[in-house]
Amino acid sequence: MSKIKLTSLFCAALFVILLSLFLGSHVINPFQASDVEREILISIRLPRVIVAVLMGMALGASGAVLQGILKNPLADPYILGISSGAALSATLGLLSGVYIFGKFSIPFTAFIGASFISIIVGVFGWKEGKLLPERLLLAGVGLSFLLSAMLMFLISISSHEGIRRAVLWIFGDLSIADWSMIPYGIVFIIAGLYISVSRAKALNALMLGDEIAHSLGFAVHKERLLFFLSISLMTSASVSLGGTIGFIGLLIPHMVRFIMGSDNRFVVPVSALYGGVFLCIADLIGRSLLPPMEIPSGIITALVGSPYFLYLLRKRDVLTA
Repeated sequence: MSKIKLTSLFCAALFVILLSLFLGSHVINPFQASDVEREILISIRLPRVIVAVLMGMALGASGAVLQGILKNPLADPYILGISSGAALSATLGLLSGVYIFGKFSIPFTAFIGASFISIIVGVFGWKEGKLLPERLLLAGVGLSFLLSAMLMFLISISSHEGIRRAVLWIFGDLSIADWSMIPYGIVFIIAGLYISVSRAKALNALMLGDEIAHSLGFAVHKERLLFFLSISLMTSASVSLGGTIGFIGLLIPHMVRFIMGSDNRFVVPVSALYGGVFLCIADLIGRSLLPPMEIPSGIITALVGSPYFLYLLRKRDVLTA
């Protein structure tokens, strides 16, 4: 991969991210901003853009990793129920009012939920000594529906004052972005990204098949466990920052592979970068389309991602890829 191409992609991503900071229902000129506008930029828009970038990075990279280890183009943290597990766990913690670890409690409970569902999906997907992609996919879809129903039931019977925030989480509303949660999100996401990027060669090998990966010197089960850990870290951080947002992990890795090929040494980090860009654009559309009302980013990403999911589903080899 040429350095010029990588540099161009990075510069384009940075430009879009900066543009989303200044655009919106009210356009702010950074060179002629008033005191009020500067306060809006620093206190409201900047943390919102940072949260969008972090969440998009987590989801984009998670999707790339999942599609690699499962060898299935439909794999996505949202579709496999991992996001729903993190959301349910985090909402339980939020509504219970128990904050043992302070502000770290929400990402911690989200991580527990994401990890637990990852294990359950893995158990259902395990047969004849290996993980079968189609079983993992079907198990994840079933668990996703179950967990979403449990989450809606929990919210419907609760009168807790935090119920509004929990509802906004479900739809991926970034208007509740807060500086205080960003440090915890960064820790989880960097840890997950480090595992994913540092083991990219192993991911390339797994895509060729377990037997080939083993012959190349990789411990297949250990590598797959590390990747599931990285996905749980990134997904839990994403949910703790802004709720459940689907289809970024499905859509972005396919776009990146179309441009850059299938080498995960590039696909994973670039999917992370452009996952952040995509969510910034979705958030910008959501807060600009019908002012002063805001459309949650999760709705925008679903409107874009759902048709592409159906397109993939129509392909004859989608479950055997």
